[in-house]
Amino acid sequence: MNRTLLSILIQVGLVLGAVSLSSCGTSRDTRNQMIVSVRDQQMLLVRDGTPVKAYKISTSKFGIGSQGGSNRTPLGHMEVARKIGSGQPAGMVFKNRRPTGEVIRPNSPGRDPIVGRILWLHGREPHNRNTFGRYIYIHGTPEEYRLGSPASYGCIRMSMRDVVDLYNRVGEGAQVRVMRGSLLTTPEGLAYAQRRGNAHHIGQTSMRR
Repeated sequence: MNRTLLSILIQVGLVLGAVSLSSCGTSRDTRNQMIVSVRDQQMLLVRDGTPVKAYKISTSKFGIGSQGGSNRTPLGHMEVARKIGSGQPAGMVFKNRRPTGEVIRPNSPGRDPIVGRILWLHGREPHNRNTFGRYIYIHGTPEEYRLGSPASYGCIRMSMRDVVDLYNRVGEGAQVRVMRGSLLTTPEGLAYAQRRGNAHHIGQTSMRR
């Protein structure tokens, strides 16, 4: 084997070794799941099968669905494909997924941008496979007074403080399930409600019906 060929093979081996090492450092979140109830307008964070925390959210004011251009919130199984916004203030305004440098307060009059953090979702079923291309996120909203009722344009909205909290708890690859019915129809939702001992924390809307 001539020296030129040997040198090339060594260089290729070093590159492949570096790629292998870097990929080993990338791990997917297989422990956390978010269950989103359109009926309750709540999200339940579940870790290793145990319910951890419930958040008030807003899904689309146009209803549910995966049609392109519909501004509806897709149903079904998804996952966090990308996380955007690490280290930014909770009120940081984002445009095209980039921080603008403007920081606003909750319920700022006449303002409705994406703020705080972005968890960009990818659909895992045939009917919601276009979720990533539709730019469906879990993100913060300054219109916190609207949380608890459908108000978004397809995304899942959270308060500024809550989206930062969720962002810090989950990683890319974490599972997301958006469902029509109440969280109280799931084992995780029932367990959380029983642990809390009242309807204030979860499924409040459903339990009043």
